[in-house]
Amino acid sequence: MKIQERTGAGAGRSAAPAQPSVGDRLPTPPRERKPALAALAVLLILVGALGATMLVLQAGDRIEVVKVTKEVQAGESLEKSDVTSVMVAKDDSIHYVEWSQLATIQTYKAKSTIYPGTIAVGEMFAKKASLPAGKASVGLALKAGQYPSDIKAGDVVSAYRVGTTGSSNSSDDSTGSGGTSTSGGGALVDNARVNAVEDDSDATVSTGNLSLTLLVDQADAAALASAAAANEVAIVHVPGN
Repeated sequence: MKIQERTGAGAGRSAAPAQPSVGDRLPTPPRERKPALAALAVLLILVGALGATMLVLQAGDRIEVVKVTKEVQAGESLEKSDVTSVMVAKDDSIHYVEWSQLATIQTYKAKSTIYPGTIAVGEMFAKKASLPAGKASVGLALKAGQYPSDIKAGDVVSAYRVGTTGSSNSSDDSTGSGGTSTSGGGALVDNARVNAVEDDSDATVSTGNLSLTLLVDQADAAALASAAAANEVAIVHVPGN
């Protein structure tokens, strides 16, 4: 009886399931690989690196160009004092005037007014001066007292018709100083721009005479030219110079 009990007890113990040891791990399912996503990630990295490289190369490809610092009127040429040099990114679609081309571009004329802060491009200039649409250029030969002493190219002026003290209406309008007197109430030209003034080194300046060119509306050109031919024009500055 005892032998059978021990045998039965041993059989019962062997039938119980064995417990896993503490150090063993449960098996994990195999990781699913996605080669398409990996290839896409690599491609994006390459594209980003290429874009950064292009930006660096473009930033480094710069040229020295002409920048206008003073207003240049239509028909005028650039002076060295009117410009400075700046660096810009090179762009073959923009015809920049490079700093090395300054001496060449100074032989050309501005097609229209060029304002300070403008980067000069070739399309702004022509070999010969051309007038803006609706404008006319009128030359004047003035005597001392018929123009401001500080007049210069670019000034905005008004032109008045005047008569000498020997004219028919001198008894009414004479200045009493042997100079000029107004013979009309209104201006021949309200706003004209001085395009050119005779160089100060010219011998005629010492006599007090001055030659200048005004840019005026075509409608005002005939009256101004007629008064200029009779030497009956006086120039005055207007506000805004």
